[in-house]
Amino acid sequence: MKKVLLSVIALALASVAAMAQDDYMNPIITAMPSLTITPDARAGGMGEVGVATQADLNSQHWNPAKYAFMESHGGITANYTPWLRKIVGDIDLAYLAGYYKWDDVQGISASFTYFSLGKVDLTDIKGSYLQEARPNEWAIDVAYSRKLHEYVSMAVALRFLYSDLNNGANSSTIDATERYSAWTMAADVSLYYRQPIQLAMGMSYFALGLNISNLGGKMTYDKVTQNFIPANLRLGVSYELPFNQYNSLTFNVEANKMMVPTRISKYATDVDGNPVDPDDPNYSNLTRDWYSELLSMKGLFQSFADAPKGSLEEFQEVQWNMGLEYSYDKKFFARFGYSYENRWKGNRRFFTFGAGFHLSIFSLDAAYTLAASAANPLDNTLRFTLGFDLAGIKDLVNNRK
Repeated sequence: MKKVLLSVIALALASVAAMAQDDYMNPIITAMPSLTITPDARAGGMGEVGVATQADLNSQHWNPAKYAFMESHGGITANYTPWLRKIVGDIDLAYLAGYYKWDDVQGISASFTYFSLGKVDLTDIKGSYLQEARPNEWAIDVAYSRKLHEYVSMAVALRFLYSDLNNGANSSTIDATERYSAWTMAADVSLYYRQPIQLAMGMSYFALGLNISNLGGKMTYDKVTQNFIPANLRLGVSYELPFNQYNSLTFNVEANKMMVPTRISKYATDVDGNPVDPDDPNYSNLTRDWYSELLSMKGLFQSFADAPKGSLEEFQEVQWNMGLEYSYDKKFFARFGYSYENRWKGNRRFFTFGAGFHLSIFSLDAAYTLAASAANPLDNTLRFTLGFDLAGIKDLVNNRK
């Protein structure tokens, strides 16, 4: 049913749309790929790094453990990203996040992600028009963060995921495949280490970040086939170097690995339990049931050693991100970054640029993506972020009384 749904999913999977054509492509494909989209302009301007950067209002997406290092006791932020505008004009990502600290060592945070896939005309398997739909995906989560040491913090998060690709519309055609909304639960575990280092020109900061996200169940759209969600391992390092009292430069490097088994796997078997040769032209059909029935936790551990080409291909699955942030008096920011993904795993390669303006009460950031690979639908992507410091607003109100 509804061939158009396959096109919608393909648009959401930028890794598929950006792939170069060759005889061996083995990208990692999941349900709800919108969870992997960078929601905020600060990270979006620094090559999409965020797990080890200085804590900010959007830490919920990158590393909730960073909230324990926030100086203010509360804040909220709103983010907006027009998505894949080189292909269609009505796909958007909205992201809301906020946190509250009741003391200097612990707090709670939450976020809401809404991904709209625009307007889609649903058809049956014969191509006959059924109705108009507005597919969407959304997720809501809550996290608890706490300092374990002066320089170390940890956080745990719980997330509810929901994906509706056809607004509940199902075809009555006999040879059609019924489609339903899908949902599941997931959890995150994160760590953050940030240590000050006194230098002659000022205080510098070295930071490490780790976030294991979206550990949970699988999702099904037809109540038969089970799809993995984008479980992810993100590890990064950051170093902030001051030049004087007002100027500083922060260097960030990050590695990102999807903890999802590849569809073309050296462990794959057919319905009879027999190993399947990845070069078999019927590989996809032979292994469809095996991949669907693979347990999520087993697939998580298997994802580190399942590539048919061995350790070389496993290393190719790591996406690298690098970013720089220049700060003047912690109020004006200029950002630059680069993201690299292997051509066999999606070929998403792009430069990013960004700027920000922060005051004690509110902050405003913007970012721009410039593709470094041909036919990349991420080219010219814009991101916008508006944030508010609730503690700053409270102090302003109290001072006016």
